[in-house]
Amino acid sequence: MLQTEFAFTLPGGLIDASGNLIREGVIRRAVAFDEIEPLQDPRVHANGAYLGLLVLSRVITRLGPISPVSPQVIGSLFATDYLFLQDLYVRINEAGTSRIETECPTCGSHFALDLADPA
Repeated sequence: MLQTEFAFTLPGGLIDASGNLIREGVIRRAVAFDEIEPLQDPRVHANGAYLGLLVLSRVITRLGPISPVSPQVIGSLFATDYLFLQDLYVRINEAGTSRIETECPTCGSHFALDLADPA
């Protein structure tokens, strides 16, 4: 069965208005409209970098207690978390999973690593 949603843990986290640290969330696979519709947004026409905020706000279904997740919430993330989510988006939509096969540089053992779970 095709996995369509992926839980993730942000490396840094979002600090909400009450001072709580939010790190857990859920992202889903994108559909065509998730990438097409934001292209019509005037904010994207004014600044192409805004596209990433809009796309991520469409596919991140929950960030802690926050649902839906607005572009303003995505924009308030630390840069490391934003880059983490962009990378995760690419991995689950191009490769189909947040898991990668890798090798230990010390002993040479092969193992799977889930990029959505930094623990």
